Amino acid sequence: MFREVFAKTILSASKVYPYVLNPYVGCDYGCSYCYARFMKKFTGHTEPWGSFVDVKVNAVELLGKEIRKKKPAEVWVSGVCDPYQPLEEKYRLTRECLRILLQHGWPVRIQTKSPLVLRDLDILTGEKGRGRRVGMGLKGQGESEFLDHEGPREGAARDGRSPYDCHVGFSIGTADEDKRQLFEPKAPPILHRVAALRQLHEAGVQTYVMIAPLLPGAETLPVLLQGIVDYAYVDRMNYGYADAIYRKHRLEAYRTESYFREAARKIKQQFDALGVPCSVFFPWEG
Repeated sequence: MFREVFAKTILSASKVYPYVLNPYVGCDYGCSYCYARFMKKFTGHTEPWGSFVDVKVNAVELLGKEIRKKKPAEVWVSGVCDPYQPLEEKYRLTRECLRILLQHGWPVRIQTKSPLVLRDLDILTGEKGRGRRVGMGLKGQGESEFLDHEGPREGAARDGRSPYDCHVGFSIGTADEDKRQLFEPKAPPILHRVAALRQLHEAGVQTYVMIAPLLPGAETLPVLLQGIVDYAYVDRMNYGYADAIYRKHRLEAYRTESYFREAARKIKQQFDALGVPCSVFFPWEG
């Protein structure tokens, strides 16, 4: 269920980056572990997490006004929703907000699970005609229509970089597709996220991976991501929202501090060997 709403503001202060921009309230992916479900305390939603989305239809108008009043700094897109969740295909709020931010020289840090971000390659690279024709549609999350299997288009910035200070990151918690389906059944498949990262990287866009939360099977992600990410972040499972899934599928051993530390150690060692900077956001040594 979704509804259109009018927001009062769109650029908010954040503890992660100076600003965060959330064009939507709620997320259709409804990942079992998602920390953003705490938003229900403030929005008044009684529906289960993942079953509602509020669309901030005036987000672009608000942003156009607010950037004239605030000092430019990094903007996180997004913090408590996926900015490229299925409704973005119709409303294009993330796309138009991104256009405004980059045209005015604001640094942007995108975090998503969706290959729909490829649609906006023209904005990300500053090259007209570079956007991919992608669709969320009825085929589900991350079907092959998202991706360009022919590789980068003629003129792609293989050796150069996007002229903008814009990084695109994908959240990928495991390399095991079966485990992914247990914890985030409505999110795009892992290999489609990896393919999207590859296309972004080949187009000259700065890319990163957020391996968080660490799910069973995360240890082999560095090999899967070799050559297509510029840096990596790693974090443990910090909330108990998905505990029932661990118990149901007898995965409790992967919910322990020892597993998180060992997985982080293996992942960081592999990224270090590949020359990819990797930051771990919890105590893992010792």
